[in-house]
Amino acid sequence: MTPAPLTTRTRTAWSPAPGRPTWGIVLGDAVRAAALVSVLVAAATSDGVAVALFALVLGGSMVPRAAGAPAWLDVTCGTVMLAAAWCAVAGLYERVEGLDLLVHAVATGALAALAHQVLTRGGVAVSPVRHRATAALTTAGLGVLLAVVWELLEAAGHTFVDDSIHVTYPDTVGDLAAALAGSVAAALLVAGVAARTPARGLP
Repeated sequence: MTPAPLTTRTRTAWSPAPGRPTWGIVLGDAVRAAALVSVLVAAATSDGVAVALFALVLGGSMVPRAAGAPAWLDVTCGTVMLAAAWCAVAGLYERVEGLDLLVHAVATGALAALAHQVLTRGGVAVSPVRHRATAALTTAGLGVLLAVVWELLEAAGHTFVDDSIHVTYPDTVGDLAAALAGSVAAALLVAGVAARTPARGLP
């Protein structure tokens, strides 16, 4: 069988999920536009680290739309990633006690739910509608994995890019604990949403 043209496959991957509300598309794309503006602002006013950070956020904000994520997850992921980046650039993590842990919990939870959505759409993970417990465990595991990878990237950034990146043992342990809490919350949310979702047409 001849594979579909690349443009067709791309258009299909970028199509909104069936029944996706217009407000979700508009708000999600507004967040992506804000991420693009942030890249331009950082390029004009800040250093290369800030530009790379916002470029990462911009790329990440494309994933929920391409993965056909629900509107609430699309908007949440994009907003959380963008807010986390601005907090870092503005130095708020150093000035507001506990903000770092809060952002780690919320961001890891949102990204864990998104990662499960991506794997489900790709046929790698089971549908949460039919296998809620498995989906919840997978979501929690993905969140923990993402948190560990992030801490490794922070350590590498501190060593090879910018030694002002805050990396200490208590900070790392606290971040991982917050990420675990966020991952568990995301797992419960995925299972809870699935419990109220009809199973028609899902594997």
